[in-house]
Amino acid sequence: MANDDLEIPKVHFDQNGELLIIASESSSKDDFDFFQGKSNIRNKKLKKRFANCTEWIEFPSTQEMYKILNGIGNIDNFLTTFDGEPFEGMTVRLFNPRTKLWSIYWSDSNTGVLDKPVVGSFENKIGHFYSKDVFEGKDVLQVFRWDARDSKNPVWSQAMSDDKGKTWEWNWYMYMSK
Repeated sequence: MANDDLEIPKVHFDQNGELLIIASESSSKDDFDFFQGKSNIRNKKLKKRFANCTEWIEFPSTQEMYKILNGIGNIDNFLTTFDGEPFEGMTVRLFNPRTKLWSIYWSDSNTGVLDKPVVGSFENKIGHFYSKDVFEGKDVLQVFRWDARDSKNPVWSQAMSDDKGKTWEWNWYMYMSK
């Protein structure tokens, strides 16, 4: 299923320049149920960001996700090897029943730091999650996309924008299978 043909929804900012993120009507604590259990992943990661790079690095990984907090959250562990060294990542996803927004946090064995969350929701089995971030000293917007239209083969992807969302550069794709 083609993932590149999906549009990134236009981003909006408040008068202070903060991202405005509003949940879809259908957003629910069950949005990530398709991802429960173990997955094998084929990763495709851009070698260098914001450098007109067209070279991709591909590598395998595994991931296992389980629900927490009576179903309003989940955790997964991402395992792979980079340059012969084991690498472990961890995602914590939390659903706010009041706002109907998901917050997705990442940490890994290289940094030991819990990153700022990307925030968003699903609509029609496609989720977009945003944050303001800094990449190599430059202010950027980041978007994670979860495409769960094929629940047995979901696709996660990440893009960044250095022009407040006018243009986006995709820098990582994860093609999953159960």
